[in-house]
Amino acid sequence: MMLRNLLVTFGDSLYYWLLSRELSGMKSVLDVGCGARSPLAKVPKTFRSVGVDIFEESIQKSKRAHIHDEYVRSDVAQIGEKFRSKSFDAVVALDLIEHLTKDEGEKLILSMERVARKKVIIMTPNGFYMQEPYEANPYQVHKSGWETDDFTKRGFKVWGIRGLKVLRGEYATIRWKPWIIWGTISALSQYPLLWFPRLSHQLFAVKHVQ
Repeated sequence: MMLRNLLVTFGDSLYYWLLSRELSGMKSVLDVGCGARSPLAKVPKTFRSVGVDIFEESIQKSKRAHIHDEYVRSDVAQIGEKFRSKSFDAVVALDLIEHLTKDEGEKLILSMERVARKKVIIMTPNGFYMQEPYEANPYQVHKSGWETDDFTKRGFKVWGIRGLKVLRGEYATIRWKPWIIWGTISALSQYPLLWFPRLSHQLFAVKHVQ
């Protein structure tokens, strides 16, 4: 179990490095669809952050973990109405956009770009993966799949993370056994695949806004 945990931590390290790098120098961050365990909890907190989520239980869990400085309970589709234009240095949506329909996701991206002063950051699976609600949260169902071209055509730079796409299935679980072998291959493969997002399990997309 200890070896598995170490491997998972190593596998996540590239993602958190990218997130930390892109948030360096930001003074304020809006975390859209923050959930109960936002990845922002694992990066250096050099900024003021506001978490937005529609599910009250997730907000309460996040509050107990002291992840954000402030919380707003809201449908993420309303962020353009809840927050002023250019009111946060960075606006992030990490493991969120796949929970919206494609049309809703496209509208969300436009709203994020309006609210952000400097950057918009999105992390999502590469393509569609079935996922049903879990942890009593009906909003966890997946409704859309996003690919590299969906972001590059909107001016995003896209990186590949979490290793080879073919190695993972629903809930980002390793498809084959023994887990330790395929998990190791997945963790190691993400480094050369950083520049090949089409082959990677997840996409990390960044856009600089004016």
